[in-house]
Amino acid sequence: MSLKHADSLKGKTAIAGIGATEFSKDSGRSELRLAAEAVGAALDDAGIAPSEVDGLVTFTMDTNPEISVAQACGIGDLTFFSRVHFGGGAACGTVTHAAMAVATGLADVVVCYRAFNERSGRRFGSGVLEREPSAEGVAIGWNMPYGLLTPASWVAMFAQRYLHVYGASTEAFGHVAIADRQHAANNPAAYFHGKPITMEDHQNARRIVEPLGLLDCCQETDGGQALVIVSAERAKDLKQKPAIINAAAQGAGRNQEMMTSFYRDEMTGLAEMQVVAKQLWQTSGLTPDDIQTAVLYDHFTPFVLMQLEEFGFCGRGEAPGFVADNNLLKGGKLPTNTHGGQLGEAYLHGMNGIAEGVRQIRGTSVNQVDDVHNVLVTAGTGVPTSGLILGQA
Repeated sequence: MSLKHADSLKGKTAIAGIGATEFSKDSGRSELRLAAEAVGAALDDAGIAPSEVDGLVTFTMDTNPEISVAQACGIGDLTFFSRVHFGGGAACGTVTHAAMAVATGLADVVVCYRAFNERSGRRFGSGVLEREPSAEGVAIGWNMPYGLLTPASWVAMFAQRYLHVYGASTEAFGHVAIADRQHAANNPAAYFHGKPITMEDHQNARRIVEPLGLLDCCQETDGGQALVIVSAERAKDLKQKPAIINAAAQGAGRNQEMMTSFYRDEMTGLAEMQVVAKQLWQTSGLTPDDIQTAVLYDHFTPFVLMQLEEFGFCGRGEAPGFVADNNLLKGGKLPTNTHGGQLGEAYLHGMNGIAEGVRQIRGTSVNQVDDVHNVLVTAGTGVPTSGLILGQA
């Protein structure tokens, strides 16, 4: 992966299995058990025995060490294990690491997982409560005296600037939330199954940090999600239709910080996602017109607008008009977050979004888009991040 040339990963690996626990607000069990359940479900989905797994990848934030998950799942010797930093930005990065391991022969079967009790246990939305001293913490610390203590407050700074520069209203955010919740309403696995919202609901929702309301913010979830990565050749002989990894990338922009990159030349875009976009288009050989559906990381609605612009689905400042034309819904130009996203289905740091990308390729989504050949999936925004383009075999 490079900004200077395409990499050599295209088409060599595939996601062959997906598995998850239920998504709840109180799982009633340990995070290790959630991880083991998700990994077991993903392996069952792929038709692969735990004894065949020789690689594991997760997030630095995950409390379940690779060796503990291996023991809990009956996995034997590991030849590859890895963790990716930066919270939700790691999601597609775990698949990138797994794909590199498989493509280079470091491992044959790699499972990526994320599991937490993020609602009944540590709630990330509570913001900075206490943390060990670090260079990263110092950067965030410069903003704390001014009340910027939570993810919502950090994103609100970018959101307010975007509205000001482009003369948009918060109804643009509302169209993102409405599309997510409409998709979730059809998804039995979604926490908000059967509970769509209207623009009136969005506009009248309790204020969190201006200009963000409650319905602009992702939910908090207990649960686990896992993905099985193997070679594209091996995937052809397994139980499920494979989702070929046609491009995988990570990216951090110039002057990057964790959610507080307020001192760049402009605050209306996502430089880190632009780095990812350039690599994905370059390696896949595709353009925005070749994407039938997308899973765009939606921990907060404003960053979905910025991602649409960074990937070239519309011009700078044009995302409010793009979403107002119902383009995020099935039948629109880019059906987005057809599982309901993190606003509607569950907040699993984006891993459930990758699973939805796989379902769209398989043709098994509850909100299946017609004739899907290529799916774009992104990870966390405002942080060093990652992305994937999945395709048909």
